Amino acid sequence: MQSSDALFAGSIPEIYERCLGPLLFKPFATDLASRARALGGARLIEIAAGTGIATRAIAQALPSAQIEATDLNEAMVRIGAALVDAPNVRWSVADAMALPFAPATFDLAICQFGAMFFPDCSLAMREIRRVLSPGGAFVFNVWDDLEGNDVSRIIWKTAADIFPDDPPSFLPRVPYGHGQPATLEAQLQAAGFSEIVWELVEKPSGAIPARDAATGVCQGTPTYHEIVNRDASRLADIIENATRRLQDEFGGDTVGGRMRAFVFTACVAR
Repeated sequence: MQSSDALFAGSIPEIYERCLGPLLFKPFATDLASRARALGGARLIEIAAGTGIATRAIAQALPSAQIEATDLNEAMVRIGAALVDAPNVRWSVADAMALPFAPATFDLAICQFGAMFFPDCSLAMREIRRVLSPGGAFVFNVWDDLEGNDVSRIIWKTAADIFPDDPPSFLPRVPYGHGQPATLEAQLQAAGFSEIVWELVEKPSGAIPARDAATGVCQGTPTYHEIVNRDASRLADIIENATRRLQDEFGGDTVGGRMRAFVFTACVAR
């Protein structure tokens, strides 16, 4: 991990919510919420909740559950708390590797596309296991690689073409660089989870304007820091070029590419 990999501050959280929420995260938020509803539980913790895209779906699916929505970034928590209007949700800033909760506090833990950002994934999984009660479960997802995620791949390739000698590495290295089910399964087992199951889930991305998609990836993720640190004057060029490539790829101004992610469920023995 680089120091900027988890830096979601400034204008990034707002652009992330506005552009990437409908493009990338809402389809899988619905998937996780349905899994949470099937498992049930009175006390839930969401790890790396971001701006609350999955939180809203989970709160709607389980209106009687008490949900602790957490994220490491205070800026994300502020936006999430403002957008999630649900009496059963409480927000807090928390580090997944040192959760400020007593053992066996929660029945269910959920994490949407956050495990890739853990500096020490094994430690985070042990912490999540610690705060789950016997019979509890951990449900989370991680992206497959860029080849399985069309819109993000096209935008990343556009940025890489602008900086061929030093292409931005955040996307292939962090969000799309941890889709290794065997490794994750071994880490879950070592953390004390059992009955671990996973599946590769494919969904269409949300249908949004091509420029919003390009803006979201380039300015709503730490890719922004990578571009600006190389040459801030090229940011507009990358967004413009990526917009045209997306329009050419999808035959119009609305994107709708394939997305693939691995979805895990890991249980705690009773």
